[in-house]
Amino acid sequence: MSNISIQTKCPEITNEFLTDMKDAIEKMSKNHQLEILKILKKSNTKLNENKSGTFVNLSYLPLPIIEEIHAYVSYARDQEDTIQIMEYEKESLSRLTAK
Repeated sequence: MSNISIQTKCPEITNEFLTDMKDAIEKMSKNHQLEILKILKKSNTKLNENKSGTFVNLSYLPLPIIEEIHAYVSYARDQEDTIQIMEYEKESLSRLTAK
């Protein structure tokens, strides 16, 4: 589980930060990736698409868009963490009631 919580401001924008954000987006479900694309489209960001997917150079994004994407990635991570905790608790309760 991640320790990242939803923030309104990004940490310092470094190449490492952008790489981590890219990796997180690539691991997300298609639905979450589509939400990221919606954020990018409303900013008129140039998207490069081919049969392998959609590519964006995060280095050239305006800070408000990076912050919005970061907030969404953090939200999605927190959501996944919450779901995992709930599933674990559900399994624990199922084991207790089965005894």
